[in-house]
Amino acid sequence: MASRPPLLTMNRITKSFPGVRALDGVDLEVHAGEVHCLLGQNGAGKSTLIKVLAGAHRPDDGEITWAGEPVSLSSPIAAMRLGIATIYQELDLVGGLSVAENVFLGNEPTSAGFVVRGGRARAAAGRLLERLGHPEIDPARLVGELSAAQQQIVSMARALSHEVRLIVMDEPSAALDPDEVDNLFRIVGELTADGVAVVYISHRLEEIRRIGDRVTVLKDGRSVAGGLPADTTPTRDIVSLMTGRTVEHVFPDRPPGAAAARDPVLRVEGLTRDGEFAPLDLELRLVETVGLAGLLGSGRSEILETVYGARRPDAGRVLVDGVPLRPGSVRAAVRAGIGLAPEERKAQALLMLESVGGNVSVSTLSRYSRAGWLDRRAERAAAHRAVRELSLRPDDPDAAIRTLSGGNQQKVVLARWLLRGCKLLLLDEPTRGVDIGARAELYAVIRRLADEGLAVLLVSSEVPEVLGLADRVLVLREGSVVHTAPARELDEHRVLDLVMEGNPTP
Repeated sequence: MASRPPLLTMNRITKSFPGVRALDGVDLEVHAGEVHCLLGQNGAGKSTLIKVLAGAHRPDDGEITWAGEPVSLSSPIAAMRLGIATIYQELDLVGGLSVAENVFLGNEPTSAGFVVRGGRARAAAGRLLERLGHPEIDPARLVGELSAAQQQIVSMARALSHEVRLIVMDEPSAALDPDEVDNLFRIVGELTADGVAVVYISHRLEEIRRIGDRVTVLKDGRSVAGGLPADTTPTRDIVSLMTGRTVEHVFPDRPPGAAAARDPVLRVEGLTRDGEFAPLDLELRLVETVGLAGLLGSGRSEILETVYGARRPDAGRVLVDGVPLRPGSVRAAVRAGIGLAPEERKAQALLMLESVGGNVSVSTLSRYSRAGWLDRRAERAAAHRAVRELSLRPDDPDAAIRTLSGGNQQKVVLARWLLRGCKLLLLDEPTRGVDIGARAELYAVIRRLADEGLAVLLVSSEVPEVLGLADRVLVLREGSVVHTAPARELDEHRVLDLVMEGNPTP
């Protein structure tokens, strides 16, 4: 790989924003036909660097060459004309447009000088989706009706609709189950075999070893290592470069049986939604954490959303402290003390144009209102106490939520429910898109909240996370519980065997 001249070279790239130097002399070299992995904690500069590469940000200094020639990536169109496509972690799709319209948005196919629309555009989109292994996605369907995994495929189809020579993939596997990840890697292999370069960003180091050729590591806006072999560099060395210390998946210790003597705070009786999950019975006690383990599509997230009232069950009921909740009512669930940290925190939980304090206090504003007037000082002080308790960095309630890392944004969602005084916390993929260092902090926060009296119902795609945080685990397969056991009696291999092959328990 190194004998070939690089397709892309970025030298000494710097970029500053008011009060922040996001990039401080970053170097990156990518060759045609390779998968070059970009690693670093949240806030290391990865997002800023790929936005420079995509033409969304102009660097303050540094040089970029493409196929040996200096270039100026002055706009996304300039990058696209060179053959650079970017698939962002937060997908930039338009929910109210069809799949075909999203695939060709800004790049509409033409014939004889005329823009191709209607059936011909849908047929072209269908061919791209078939190439990606998803012919079942209807090009005429609205993108807003698709699952997160299907939307990821549509975003990839959009990238492939160009004459692409380099694709940037930012956490492309975050919303995918193992089978979908295998399909993603197949696509990447076909692209690189055709000479397309791939810049691949992931927090999952096992993926880097499986798919990557070389690795560049960023820390604090600088490239601290470049061109490391992805499959032979020890994991401990990569983590040390990312964090400045050795970090493992460390889960706080907890004595067994802490919740055994308590009455259930949550009882789920025969809860079901046709086509999503079979009748479910579940009890959850204060200071207890129960994990739901299963593949994408197993019904795990749908169960959380139904308990929260965001989905109306077809049968069954949810009781908090023995009192049935009104089905399909979020308001009733919140009043009963239930809080949800959803999988898509930016789209479903956070007000991205608001401050940290505004996001924390949004569910408790009535406490600070008198005769129609909001006591901003009291609201701000309460929010400050909540974020300080969770060690938010920075712990400034006036900071813009969009400037925070993924881990700190998740802490803001948790602080909202802490301030509300909820007794039952529903966590859906709590560390999705969170770097390896911030994960340990979130694990400690989740464990502490449970130890201090909350009940936690947890969903995660990462089996070690479920086993490390939960006292008890329900394993789901195709909407049914196939096994229930204390977490200490399970291991990752056993859980994966159950979700792939298990039969429902009697």
